[in-house]
Amino acid sequence: MIEIIKKTNINFLGKRNFAFVFSAVLAVIGFIAIVQIATGRANLGIDFAGGTAMQFKFERPVSLQEVRVALESGGLKDFDLQDLPTENKILIRVKKTEQELGGIADEITGILSRKFADNKYVIDSTTAVGPKVGKRLRADAAKAVLFAIVGILVYIAFRFQFKFGVAATVATFHDVLAVLGVFFLMGKEINLILVSALLTIAGYSLTDTVVVFDRVRENLKLRQRESVETVMNASINEVLSRTFITSLTVLFTSLALFFLGGEVLHDFALAITMGVIIGTYSSIFIANPIVLLWGGKRPFAKK
Repeated sequence: MIEIIKKTNINFLGKRNFAFVFSAVLAVIGFIAIVQIATGRANLGIDFAGGTAMQFKFERPVSLQEVRVALESGGLKDFDLQDLPTENKILIRVKKTEQELGGIADEITGILSRKFADNKYVIDSTTAVGPKVGKRLRADAAKAVLFAIVGILVYIAFRFQFKFGVAATVATFHDVLAVLGVFFLMGKEINLILVSALLTIAGYSLTDTVVVFDRVRENLKLRQRESVETVMNASINEVLSRTFITSLTVLFTSLALFFLGGEVLHDFALAITMGVIIGTYSSIFIANPIVLLWGGKRPFAKK
């Protein structure tokens, strides 16, 4: 109930040109990342690049962190871990083809035998993910993001008007591109966990944009004598406190995951954190200016 942000009168739309330049840079980086991912030149995860998964079953429960530290200290790189604690199983996935598996399998079993000498294990299963499967997963991931964005366009066009739908779609796609581009620049691994984070970001960005759009639509009907830009600026300022509190709440959660959630959730939490910041920015500085530039004087306020 505390009013963190008092009544403001910030000219957000007056800064749209600077925002468009900044967003264009982010979008270009994002498109470069997409090209590099499509051609296999990015840091692709095992899901997309292909590799081999080995599942180990231990006699007694084993800590995922202990296994990670043991493998890293043994010189193993480019691997993912997943545990099934109820069955004392650890799944180790490495970026190695089936032909290269022999040497790496001996290396992994040697490390585990030395580290967990008093905890016997057996190799439960071995599965290879070939490059064709990785390529198919990349295509499916791209389709998932594309279908989500098209769904957003259809929903907002139905809920508001087509120009609002296009604006929300551009803002959402901008957020996805920005986060993907930053991850590519940082050399982070591009995997299915990142795809799930991007879809989550798309949903969050849409929610934030709809709140602003709803107030804009309401005020355009009530304040017929004022210019569209004035009404839109006033609407953004009116929901600014709500936007700030919502973003801050999600940031607290994602930062908690980032610092306390362990290495498995690290990149997911980082993507969500960046997505919340960029999504809040785009709902104000991207979506609304597009509606303003497209809408003309007041044709979309008549209904």
